[in-house]
Amino acid sequence: MNFSSEQPKIIVVGSSSIDLVLETDKLPSSNETVLASSSESYFGGKGANQAVGTARLGASVYFIGCVGMDPLGQQIMRNLVNENVNVGFIYETDQEATGTAYVTASNGDAVIVVVPAANKCLTTEHIESADKYFQTSDLVLVQLEVSLSVVEYTIKKAKKYGKKVGLYASPAVRLNADILDNVDFVVAKSTELYTIFGEDQREEVLRKYFNKVFVRDDTNSTIYFDGTEMKYYRNDKDKAVYKMGMGDAFTSGFAIALCHGNSLEECVKFGNEVSARVSVKKGSQTGLPVQSDFFS
Repeated sequence: MNFSSEQPKIIVVGSSSIDLVLETDKLPSSNETVLASSSESYFGGKGANQAVGTARLGASVYFIGCVGMDPLGQQIMRNLVNENVNVGFIYETDQEATGTAYVTASNGDAVIVVVPAANKCLTTEHIESADKYFQTSDLVLVQLEVSLSVVEYTIKKAKKYGKKVGLYASPAVRLNADILDNVDFVVAKSTELYTIFGEDQREEVLRKYFNKVFVRDDTNSTIYFDGTEMKYYRNDKDKAVYKMGMGDAFTSGFAIALCHGNSLEECVKFGNEVSARVSVKKGSQTGLPVQSDFFS
């Protein structure tokens, strides 16, 4: 894995939230009540996770998002500042509360309900206001917890300036051809291929979008097609018990490796390693590694 002396400039457009995590002995079934052994809150949101993930790995990061005018929004802003993320393009709204996610977790599995709230208030005008930063960025990251119109506008703006774009296609929605043609890489969950591509045969999707689509599953494995053969990498640690944020961590590691000019194979390996490290600690951001963990 090569780390150049240049500091990548990354723009992350997406969501932020406060995640309430309830630990239970089992996940409740329909109409069932269970008792939680603990209740804890963490910083989350796929956009904020990737902003923190890439900043810890040495990038200069601008985050474009939206929070409510409430204490949770202020907590998110302070956390991002502490993580060396530029918050000059995080907008505050009095129309919605700050986004939240409610997580019931048991024995490594989780059921997650996201309330987008203020994240829905991010608009294309907000993206346009950061135009000059798109011109000087190296890569732009987007996810799907903000409106699809904002995602599409962000991708078009990035490509207007010839910038690389990475998409973590979660929560899954059907992606149109325009999005798929213009992004440089897509990270997708193996269980959501039909929703995203209208095709649930993994190999067919990978062959169609070779060297572009990277499919992941809960064992921290990643597979893609390089135009000649299927490439498969797996990195699961014995202590990997927390699956929240693994996709964001992989995307962050992959993006950083790509910015430093590494091969797709090295990008996948590094993404897997970053994801594995997140899985040993609670919370989507808690276990995100820093650059010195890999290179002194």
